[in-house]
Amino acid sequence: MLKITQFFETDVLVVGGGIAGLMAGIAARDQGADVIIAEKADTRRSGSGATGNDHFLCYIPEKHGDDPRLVLHEIADSMLGSNMDADIAMRFLNESFNVVKSWHEWGINMRLHDDWTFMGHAFPGRPRIFLKYDGHNQKAVLTREAKKRGARLLNHHPVLELIKDENGVAGALALDVSSPEPAFTLIRAKTVILATGSGNRLYPSTSTPGMLFNTGFCPGCTAAALALSWRIGARLVNMEIPFRHAGPRYFTRCGKATWIGMYRYPDGKPLGPFVTKATRELGDITGDVWNTSFTDLMCNGRGPAYMDCTQDAPEDLAFMREGMASEGLTSLIDYMDANSIDPGKHVVEFGQFEPFLIGRGVEIDINGQSTIPGLYAAGDVMGNFRADMGGAAVMGWISGKEVAAACANRSLISAERAESDAWLNERLAYYGSFYERKQGAGWKDANMALQQIMNDYAAVGPHRVRSGSLLSAGLEYLRQLREQAVAQLSTPCSHTLMRATEVLDLMDCGEAVIRAAMERKESRGLHQRADFTFTNPLLNNKFLEIWREDGAVRMNWRSKRQ
Repeated sequence: MLKITQFFETDVLVVGGGIAGLMAGIAARDQGADVIIAEKADTRRSGSGATGNDHFLCYIPEKHGDDPRLVLHEIADSMLGSNMDADIAMRFLNESFNVVKSWHEWGINMRLHDDWTFMGHAFPGRPRIFLKYDGHNQKAVLTREAKKRGARLLNHHPVLELIKDENGVAGALALDVSSPEPAFTLIRAKTVILATGSGNRLYPSTSTPGMLFNTGFCPGCTAAALALSWRIGARLVNMEIPFRHAGPRYFTRCGKATWIGMYRYPDGKPLGPFVTKATRELGDITGDVWNTSFTDLMCNGRGPAYMDCTQDAPEDLAFMREGMASEGLTSLIDYMDANSIDPGKHVVEFGQFEPFLIGRGVEIDINGQSTIPGLYAAGDVMGNFRADMGGAAVMGWISGKEVAAACANRSLISAERAESDAWLNERLAYYGSFYERKQGAGWKDANMALQQIMNDYAAVGPHRVRSGSLLSAGLEYLRQLREQAVAQLSTPCSHTLMRATEVLDLMDCGEAVIRAAMERKESRGLHQRADFTFTNPLLNNKFLEIWREDGAVRMNWRSKRQ
């Protein structure tokens, strides 16, 4: 049986070394807490912000005035605002400028042309809320800052389970994948911050089914935080309506607002009414407002939809190319160069990507704390607030400060109790069995089977519907798949064992999605029910919470917080 070979203790364990995780670790260390950041890959280049970003949602008084509610109103009308508790959003906005200034001081260029420059994702005549910046080096800079402060970076250590006692969270069991032979690491912690990123690979790639890693966000982000929380009873929220992003079809990359162009029908007519000519300041927000347009046009025969930059001035095209490098789209630039694709001459087809989990997940309060004492969450795993890159940075910073203060009132679980726990030994045997099984099924088979079930029985719109009977069948097939996976998975090395645990986490998320979708007896957004075709106005300002308690799945409707 695989053994625990490393033992650590710390005040704060950060699970995930992306933008949110690194910022949480930096903030906690600045408050004097001992910090370990456990990352499944390497913090220098991991997560959805691995290669860069160029838009950062924030509030800067000198640009927006004295009232942050102006920005709050714009968020509500953006692609980010539908699943938002306003009290968290206000806490985020009031802290955001301090984080922006810190990033700039550390060496991430947040001031294009020596100014705070807001552009993209914007309506004509309305305030612009996305700061344009150059984030190509953001992961290297934040890793340096975390190390400089003395945070311990535990790379190649995905967390498999959270340890819980009568006082709340107490630590974690991690898998050491730094060598081909796997081993376990036990970390006792007073507090834990979950920052594992968005949930990808739950549904098949819309552009290239069967290619598991052709995703717009990091394919290694598989909603581990949601599954970890689910298994110890934390409340999840908004799980029933996954999100769909959009960008270049087939070459699945995000960064819509980096493109300075207009969305057009094949005959050249604009898709939307917002601009007649794209500018650096505005772009074309049609892709945010009418996010389903790319799928709608393919289904009604009026497509495809194209991004047209052919009217751009040469200086705007050069600016766009610089923005693509800042956004981390260097592979897209290389591909266009290698194949003589010139956005100034050629239109580029855009498409809607597969459903994934972002801004759906762990329910938090304004401090980032979950419903489990000592357990916090930040970044894309938050279920009741979303602000993408800015949200990850700022909420990571906030949660890091808060957990450092919380440590004063929490103590470590004893090593003897943690190591002798029967549940822990059962988990060691459970995960070790996949490595010890010499013949069996591979993790890719299980992942594609999961995607097929979710796509067929818990489909996400547009032009796809759910129903009670479909969802019930999907839940049963998911149960059978889990049983078969546990009985048959074979992982000959640490890397494949890690991938198998990702799929098992996704199965937990799939169960939460299906069960919550069964409870939402209405049609709303991308959640379309054939048996409840109307939108229920009584649910307009409601969130659906779902959690496990005493072996049963429980749900509750609550009002959005103001």
